[in-house]
This record gives sequence, C-alpha cells and structure tokens, in this order.
Amino acid sequence: MEIRPLDREIYAGKTFTACYRTNGYYEIRPSETGFQMDYVPFAEPTERSFDDVFFGEWLEDPIAFGAFEGDKLIGYVEGSIEGWNNRFRLSNICVLDFSERSRGVGTALMKTIEQAAENTGARMLILETQSCNENAIAFYKKNGFEIVGFDLYAYSNDDPERHEVRIEMGKKLH
Repeated sequence: MEIRPLDREIYAGKTFTACYRTNGYYEIRPSETGFQMDYVPFAEPTERSFDDVFFGEWLEDPIAFGAFEGDKLIGYVEGSIEGWNNRFRLSNICVLDFSERSRGVGTALMKTIEQAAENTGARMLILETQSCNENAIAFYKKNGFEIVGFDLYAYSNDDPERHEVRIEMGKKLH
C-alpha cells in the first residue's frame, strides 16, 4: 500500500459511496445535569451508506490523499483549514472496500492528514461522524480524538429517532 496526494484535476467532482456496518448507536438525551450518552445495540446489525464527492466545492483549498494498491484507490482522506478558527476540518476519511478494513489503511491515512494539518499551523483537527457509526467513533478515539460536541438535528428533525445524531470529535495539535 502506498499513500500519495490525490490530484485535484483528476478527482475533483467525482463521486464515491461510503458505507459502514454497525451493531448499535449512542443515544444522546437530556438529563438533569446536561446530556447523557449511552450505547444501545440494534436488534440486528445494520449497514448504512451515503454518496459523496471528492474535493467538494464547499471546502477551503482542500488537501487529499489516497491509499493505493498499485493503481487501485482503496482509501481516501480529505480536509481543509477553517480559516476563521484555525482548525483543520477532516471532511472525509474512508476505506472504500470492507475487505481492506482493519489492515492499517485508515491509520496510515489519518497519520498522513494529521501531519498535513500540523504543517498548516492549525491548532486542532476536527471531524463529524454519526452516533450510529460506532466503528468510526472507536477508530477516532484510538487516534486521540475526543467528543467535543453534537447536534441533535443536523440532518433532519428525526435524527434522534433514526439514531443518527451528528457528533463532532476533535484532537488538539498545539
């Protein structure tokens, strides 16, 4: 496997599908002292997916890297500096094929983008995940991220009922 920068000329605007499997979700609910977060297993394992685009137009001068086996793209990471608060937003990290997961691809991509973020002078890495993406949450925690916030209704008015609450995770760089 080789990690190398992705060429914006080649990849910009191309779409990909990200998918994950999950056995449960983190339920976030109000409590007397603020909020409480508890893990709840699903009755059956669930697979979720969404379509996205490389080098999204909404990103400020994005940086992206791919993990390649020969010429085959097996993983992808992308981020950009948020100039207004000097944080580096990791907008995508994805190992595209289930068979390539748990082989160190995601860790190699994370180390590469973290170094790129440090090189920009950003004070923090920040990312978004969903309360039902338990494997991603565990991966981010393993890589030094902590939960820094959440939005109960980021995607729809039914996010808590759909068990898909937006969670923000961050890692201080400096």
